[in-house]
Amino acid sequence: MSSIDGASVRKLVVACDAGMGSSVMLASQLRRELRTCPVTIEHHPVAAIPADADIVLCQAALAERARVGAPGAVVVGFRMFLGDPEVARVVAAVKQGGVVVGTTGG
Repeated sequence: MSSIDGASVRKLVVACDAGMGSSVMLASQLRRELRTCPVTIEHHPVAAIPADADIVLCQAALAERARVGAPGAVVVGFRMFLGDPEVARVVAAVKQGGVVVGTTGG
């Protein structure tokens, strides 16, 4: 399982598949929450994750696809777009330091 120190994160990608807009809202929320941190937040389809992503946040069901598409990134799967503890854990690690460990997925 991969990991990264939150202070080292420079690019966080919210990856999606359904195109329903929820992941775009999550990316926007993360930009607000992490606005004081030197982190770029981007939104991409799970099939087009940039190679320079440090962390990929995606629904747990997409985690394995994200790992294949972004083998150098720490992939964190979540279940809820709002209020998910995995997302909160990533935000806290980036803001306060701490290790982000990838999840095992779906």
